[in-house]
Amino acid sequence: MKTLSTAFLGIFIVLGAQAKSLKPEADRAPAPVVQIALLLDTSNSMDGLIDQAKSQLWKIVNEFITAKHHGLRPELQVALFEYGNNSLPASEGYIRQVQGFTTDLDKVSEQLFALRTNGGEEYCAWVIKAAVQSLGWRNGPNDFKAIFIAGNEPFTQGPISYAESCRAAIEKGIIINTIHCGDHHTGIATKWQHGAFLAEGKYMVIDQDRAVVHFEAPQDKEIARLGEELNKTYVAFGAKGMEGQLCQQAQDVNASSFSRAGAPVQRAVTKASANYLNSAWDLVDACKDGKVKIEAVKEAELPAEMQKMSLEERKKYVETQFAERGKLRTRINQLNAERSKFVAEKTKQHAGTNTLDVVMTGAIREQAAKRNYKFE
Repeated sequence: MKTLSTAFLGIFIVLGAQAKSLKPEADRAPAPVVQIALLLDTSNSMDGLIDQAKSQLWKIVNEFITAKHHGLRPELQVALFEYGNNSLPASEGYIRQVQGFTTDLDKVSEQLFALRTNGGEEYCAWVIKAAVQSLGWRNGPNDFKAIFIAGNEPFTQGPISYAESCRAAIEKGIIINTIHCGDHHTGIATKWQHGAFLAEGKYMVIDQDRAVVHFEAPQDKEIARLGEELNKTYVAFGAKGMEGQLCQQAQDVNASSFSRAGAPVQRAVTKASANYLNSAWDLVDACKDGKVKIEAVKEAELPAEMQKMSLEERKKYVETQFAERGKLRTRINQLNAERSKFVAEKTKQHAGTNTLDVVMTGAIREQAAKRNYKFE
């Protein structure tokens, strides 16, 4: 990556409760990577599962906001597969890679909200094999790699051996966590537990039709409002600018459709974190990451308000947006710290509620901790 301009080297961004330099990533030690692949059953009976995934995506990814591995913040990548949908080709196992590994969490949300259920054959082994073979899994010694597969039909369905698929995964250091949408004993009888055992993962059960428990905190409305204010600090540029900005706005709307489950608040917290990356279309992130120099951006690729500016004015404009974003993020993180204390007390009263967010976040923390990840 290229070195940032002198003007940018003096700016600091606050993520969580800590200030960070705008030093390009290339000048820092290589960060570990966390790769989470979510494999969702999209057959007819799984509307509740998909709704839980839509409403809790931001809460799940927020588990890694405070994660560190020997002092280094990991890069979070998420991938998405669907399986068991008879609108997909039978010759390909009724499965589809919806989204490969990406740091663009808005894109993951966009794809998730586009999923539609339709009856079919649920071939768990086939989709696991496809995810293991087709995704760009990292091979670093400090990387954390995990598949979460959720569904309700027997784990044994299909022409491929689930045992072979699970063993192939763990041979590459990929943990398989299984989430049976049904009762505990049925999941054991239909081999969901054994699949997790073979790949050093965790067997979990959820009620996919159960409402996600959300405790409304005094800070919620302000956090959600500030999350929307963050959008004003983004500077769309280049061929992907308009598309990225519209996607960002659309995912705010999608999150608001699950306000009762707390999605707008969790999304705002994500947007205030280092895991929310938009350097492909946002000039501020692109400059911060050292991927772009303002002087190299063609006038036609800039937003209208910047096209008539001088180079120094453009630099100043981006600096101002960056500084404002830092203030908003700082305030969101302060409010979220207060909110977390409030919610922690309320959560004690509802222990044992098994929904997708609860089982996934629990497994993530437990398994990452075994690999020397620490959570604040």
